Amino acid sequence: MKYTYIPRGVCSRMIELEIEDDVIKSCRFIGGCNGNLQGIGALVKGMEVDEAIEKLEGIDCAGRGTSCPDQLAHALRAAQES
Repeated sequence: MKYTYIPRGVCSRMIELEIEDDVIKSCRFIGGCNGNLQGIGALVKGMEVDEAIEKLEGIDCAGRGTSCPDQLAHALRAAQES
């Protein structure tokens, strides 16, 4: 399943996901801190969706109440519900 998510409250403008059998096959951020977000995408590749959500949910960036990793957790939850 391919899924696109528009994050809120962060620098990145879009998250593109590919999930198969509840495993993240690819994760790509559009916009934001390119190197860091490529790193997050590489780290979650092959990870089960629930494990990634558990690790990333609630991470805060500069007091914003969210972050790109937190928004990825939101995107993964939304993909599960779709």
